[in-house]
Amino acid sequence: MRRASIQRYHVAHDHKPPFKKTQLKPHLKTSWCIPSEQNGAFVAAMEDVLSVYARPYDKNRPVICMDEKPFQLLSDILEPLPIKNGKPVREDFEYLRNGTCSIFLFTEPLGGWRHSEAFSRRTKIDWAHRIRWLLNEQYPKAEKVVLVMDNLNTHTISSLYDAFPPDEAFCLAQRLEIHYTPRHGSWLNIAEVELAAMTAQCLGKRRIPDIVTMNSELTVWYTRRNQSQKGVDWQFTTADARIKLKRLYPLIV
Repeated sequence: MRRASIQRYHVAHDHKPPFKKTQLKPHLKTSWCIPSEQNGAFVAAMEDVLSVYARPYDKNRPVICMDEKPFQLLSDILEPLPIKNGKPVREDFEYLRNGTCSIFLFTEPLGGWRHSEAFSRRTKIDWAHRIRWLLNEQYPKAEKVVLVMDNLNTHTISSLYDAFPPDEAFCLAQRLEIHYTPRHGSWLNIAEVELAAMTAQCLGKRRIPDIVTMNSELTVWYTRRNQSQKGVDWQFTTADARIKLKRLYPLIV
């Protein structure tokens, strides 16, 4: 019966199999980073962020980019085999899931500074506490912090009021100048560039069992990167966007 049903399917489709083995790639997914047609909302947010990146360095109004990354904590059930004769460590296929964490990353592109830390959650309260840390501990003398980030629903001024008394929330909000990257435009966030570097240089395919170990590894990573990578030279400008991404701009008739 099974064989007959397969044969009928092939007849209905000109004797071609429904798919090729090489076409099955469940580990990959399609991701759209740029809209496929004219999109005024996208170009408005894009040009806003690009204008921020074009500003000269100002210690009183530093430009900071932030992003978050979820990470699965895993531990080995059996001890990995040690290195022998120059061969890499062999890990056992079995592992234990220890929950997830959220990695917060802040970076000042022109200042050559970045900081990353993992927490057990990524709620609006967690975001608000990270913003207070950024303003009060990292940039206490800055008049305003120009913050570039994505449109995650926790990344709002209202989160400050959910976390702190009104007077404190208001004072923190007054020291922020927020600029959101467009939807499908996360590539415009320099913090995402740093997250990619962190993933390649620090996390990789390693198994990290807990948040304490994670933060120890992250501290080593961003300390070394701050010492070696002095800044980010962002090259893509508004003029470039109006030429290379012309198809995204609405036609004015």
